[in-house]
Amino acid sequence: MSDAVGPGDLVLCVNAAPNHVTGRPVPLQAGETYRVMGVMEFACPCGRSDALLDVGIDFAWCQSRFRLLPKPKAQAKTRRVSAPKETETVR
Repeated sequence: MSDAVGPGDLVLCVNAAPNHVTGRPVPLQAGETYRVMGVMEFACPCGRSDALLDVGIDFAWCQSRFRLLPKPKAQAKTRRVSAPKETETVR
């Protein structure tokens, strides 16, 4: 996943379990989205990931806690154009 995730991508937190190295609770919320600030190559001790993601909360988190969200597709919107009404002067 580390090669697919880059800075600026949106990720969904799917695992807010305690830190698997220290056992302390994490400040992440399951179901919340976070913007990736950086990706650091690191063989995580859990063995499930090869990178840490920096999402701006504490230091960095194992990428196995997140799922990459698809990028929104551009949608064409119809815009209403206001044109001045023509008026006739009657004499």
